[in-house]
Amino acid sequence: MGDPMQYSESRDDQTRRTARVLEIIQFIATAPGHWSRKSLAEHYEISERMIQKDLELIRIRLGLALLHDGSGYSFERLPHLPTTVYSFSEALALLTAARLAQAFPGVNSGELAAAIARLESIFPDELRPWLRQASEQLPRQAVRAHRQEMLALLQRALVEHKQVEMLYATASRQGETQARTIEPYHLLPYGRSWQLIAYDHHRQDVREFKVDRILSARLLESTYTIPATFDIDEYLGDAWGVMRGAARPSEEVALLFEPEAGRWLTEEDWHKSQQTECRPDGRVRVTFQVGVTPEMVGWLMQYGEQVRVEKPDWLRDEVREKHRKAAEEQRL
Repeated sequence: MGDPMQYSESRDDQTRRTARVLEIIQFIATAPGHWSRKSLAEHYEISERMIQKDLELIRIRLGLALLHDGSGYSFERLPHLPTTVYSFSEALALLTAARLAQAFPGVNSGELAAAIARLESIFPDELRPWLRQASEQLPRQAVRAHRQEMLALLQRALVEHKQVEMLYATASRQGETQARTIEPYHLLPYGRSWQLIAYDHHRQDVREFKVDRILSARLLESTYTIPATFDIDEYLGDAWGVMRGAARPSEEVALLFEPEAGRWLTEEDWHKSQQTECRPDGRVRVTFQVGVTPEMVGWLMQYGEQVRVEKPDWLRDEVREKHRKAAEEQRL
């Protein structure tokens, strides 16, 4: 008989690989041409040979038309999913579950927001305000309480310059946790949560951590000093969001929002370069000097017809093409 522990580890490895392959498909579909075998290996901290096996699985066993242009991978095409019809109660249950998922770490916020927008679109116009109001009453207190506890501890670590030992749920391997010793440098709000910029003793580099993925943490007695050369603006650069490695060169982006979306937009600062102009007709024009990332494209997609990309031309064309493909999928 085989060793039960070896069998358990084999199943765990297979589960992690399945999650990794699905995430690689999502990465390549979201940012065509960006991900290479080397960058994927570095992201998952595994060998390029293992990544090559994952890519062969995607191409051969899953039958997805994977292309390589010399710098990164893309898909020639992706399968169209059949249109699914839901009853009113089924759609309402799915929408409620998706709203609840926004409160938990480990869920891709951009993809989830797009799914919620599509679910909301199938309800009658007069019901949508009530659905959104009801979603604000969903029980998120436990998640918020844990987040506040972690933020308080990290703020204390910043003030006292004390190292932190934490248990962290990794994004690259589903269900896996790692113990890390870190030196917090900066906390910044991001979307519905917070990001921590800290020196990671395990990676021996400054890294980003999502606060909601910190399962537990404690202050250590050992202290540290933030290097005088560290500058948060220089570290973040001009990229939109936290996907700095996927950012294009910095350029001017001009967006024109319809009045309804514009009111929400002006309540937050989305980027350090943001310039906002509120027009007499209620529309809002916003400009950024920013390196566009897949995160920014996903953010624009959420606004649908409520936003028009004035420039650059390539970004307007890309958003238009994604909307066209989404409309085609809805007709299938």
